[in-house]
Amino acid sequence: MIKRFEQILEPAGIRLNGSDPWDVQVHNNALFSRIARHGTLGLGEAYIDGWWDCEALDEMITRGFRAGLEDKVRNNLRFWLYLVGSRLVNRQSRGRAFQVAEQHYDIGNDVFESMLDPHMNYSCAFWDGAQTLEEAQIAKMQMICAKLRLEPKMQVLDIGCGWGGLACWMAQHHGVSVTGVTVSNEQAQLARERCAGLPVTIETRDYRELEGQFDRIVSVGMFEHVGPRNYRTFFGKTRSLLKDQGLFLLHTIGAGRGGFATDRWIEKYIFPNGVLPPAPTLAEHAGAFFSIEDWHNFGADYDPTLMAWYQNFNDAWPTLKDHYGERFKRMYDYYLLVCAGSFRSRENHLWQLVLSVGGITGGYRAPRWTVSNG
Repeated sequence: MIKRFEQILEPAGIRLNGSDPWDVQVHNNALFSRIARHGTLGLGEAYIDGWWDCEALDEMITRGFRAGLEDKVRNNLRFWLYLVGSRLVNRQSRGRAFQVAEQHYDIGNDVFESMLDPHMNYSCAFWDGAQTLEEAQIAKMQMICAKLRLEPKMQVLDIGCGWGGLACWMAQHHGVSVTGVTVSNEQAQLARERCAGLPVTIETRDYRELEGQFDRIVSVGMFEHVGPRNYRTFFGKTRSLLKDQGLFLLHTIGAGRGGFATDRWIEKYIFPNGVLPPAPTLAEHAGAFFSIEDWHNFGADYDPTLMAWYQNFNDAWPTLKDHYGERFKRMYDYYLLVCAGSFRSRENHLWQLVLSVGGITGGYRAPRWTVSNG
């Protein structure tokens, strides 16, 4: 079996127990049968258990994606049964909507405060001309506001507002009133504290429960939790909430291939019920309710974003380790580095769509943003 894995890894230039930083250092030879049985889930769980290491894990994953190794690792019965089940069952139903918060977003604000930029943006930054994570996240928020054409006194809905960074920015810099919604109690509590004194309301609720009318809607890094069986519901709901001539900016990770992207390890340990949409399906469902005014891909910028989070997390680890322990660190390192590798290889994308109700009169001109023109 070891020989078979050496052959699989060869096209990617990855060796077992080799001397390059992207080579796999095997500590337990049961690793190979575990991967054969459980695919990428077994690979990730074996890493948490210390069965293998890699000095440059992000680069190993990049090379693996570029060589098409993921399909070979995933090609087992358990993965296909999981995939079929996720299509037949609504894993993102209203009753399961808060599961991702309980498992991930509520693990502890201290982790995210240590890892993220000062505004606590937990989504892809925009690095054109930026030198630091904070600069890149500010550029992202500026770009979103420019695309939304915000004007003072507008009513803005932020679906999946996180810790309130964008809501706070929009209220402070553009004089709008913001309603932010999240499924995380921990996020909501800290967001209220960070937005104190501003015209910002933070609510803990599922998007399907929302009512009202808004001049603008923004959703950053939330659509990955909606799920394909709910796309029509999501776009129907947001259409009902947006005023005529209003704009909706949707910021989401997207699958780099034709089908929906999901991973058993990420789904089990980080984002339960998460699914990445392919472009044709996203266009079909968004286009059924909105005019697609603009589609912007800057997925390559997620690589430096994730690597900055990885560095911040590891810099802060001495203050976190007594509370979280080494298994948590291995899990979180694996999550951040595997995701960085997936974006570096362009396996995944990051899209910002600007949507309107029936088309903006006179047309919409999207700003193609750089830090220098911000």
